[in-house]
Amino acid sequence: MPDRGGSEVTDAWIVVLVVGATTVAIKSLGPVLIGGRPLPSAATGVVELLAPAVLAALVVTQALASGQSISLDARLVGMAAAGIALWRRAPILVVIVVAAAATALTRLLG
Repeated sequence: MPDRGGSEVTDAWIVVLVVGATTVAIKSLGPVLIGGRPLPSAATGVVELLAPAVLAALVVTQALASGQSISLDARLVGMAAAGIALWRRAPILVVIVVAAAATALTRLLG
């Protein structure tokens, strides 16, 4: 069994600590600079659109990516079915079931 009593810090842990400290600094910077003042209207518009844009990018990346390439498979059919269910204003549980069923059916038939 290796000796774990050493105090060596790997490069990975140094990166984790630096990224964590940088994240805390960036998150603290907003309240320090803005204070109690409201955001300018241009910044408010960007902030309001940022979360949906990042979420959409994550969903599309997970649905279409396969390693380093683009993969058009059953996941895309499930995403399209979920999009249609959302467009029809279905409850979120129904959207999830419809997407899963469409994906499973596509995999079964394909």
